[in-house]
Amino acid sequence: MEPERPEINYPCAWVYKVIGVDCTLLKDIIVAACTPLTVAISHSHTSSKGKYHSLNAEVFVPDEAVRLKIYETLKNHPSVKIVL
Repeated sequence: MEPERPEINYPCAWVYKVIGVDCTLLKDIIVAACTPLTVAISHSHTSSKGKYHSLNAEVFVPDEAVRLKIYETLKNHPSVKIVL
């Protein structure tokens, strides 16, 4: 049995958590993935040894296609370790 998908009403604000090593590079990747939409980026967490950083990227997405495109762009970038 397939899990039930949550109902998302578009347009809406969506937050991606993006994890990687280089904080500055992650910001550039997020801005590029979200263009032409405006994105608010905030620092979320740094690992205990300081190697990994997580950033929250909040963007107002108009529809599911745009939301998934941004996710795929972030996920497929070699400098991004994880996207939630």
